[in-house]
Amino acid sequence: MEDNIFERMAKNYDSESRIELANIVASRVKKELMEAKNKTLIDYGSGTGLIGLQLTDLVNSITLMDSSEGMVEIIRDKIAQTNIQNARTLVADFTKDVSAIKADIILVSLVLLHIPDTKLILERLYGTLNDGGKLIIVDFDKNERIDHPTVHNGFDANELKKWLASTGFESTDIDIFYHGEKVFMKQDADMFIAVSYK
Repeated sequence: MEDNIFERMAKNYDSESRIELANIVASRVKKELMEAKNKTLIDYGSGTGLIGLQLTDLVNSITLMDSSEGMVEIIRDKIAQTNIQNARTLVADFTKDVSAIKADIILVSLVLLHIPDTKLILERLYGTLNDGGKLIIVDFDKNERIDHPTVHNGFDANELKKWLASTGFESTDIDIFYHGEKVFMKQDADMFIAVSYK
């Protein structure tokens, strides 16, 4: 992820459209956390916590992690204002270094499309999960109308399943759960959730 872009975006990140999309994602992710009350969760690439902070009641603890210090600062302010007790923040970038932190569940929402080396990040996420852990990926379906030098144009479900399997993940389910207008680089797009187990 290019830190400088996200640093610049941080203060104005929580737009009405981003909040609306985050609410849709959080609502779907909550269904995957119905039995996670005693689990630890990492929201990797958490941005300003628009999704992760909606999940705190469903898990034992959550670490909101982003490569942008500016984004993490905003999360810290939100945690302080709402007095959430089981959330902490971490500035980290798994594409550059490996963290000693471990978790039962990792959420990666609209993050993979910003990471050039998909295989590398999947390996790092696999290494961060506890045995039997769950990886939840939310991202956009492949969209040929999108062409950007630093952003993937979505992901093909079968290709993503192959990458996950070759990394070591088992039994990946992929479900398209939302179609939005102009939600991905001003293009209409489908959003999927992929759930895999270590």
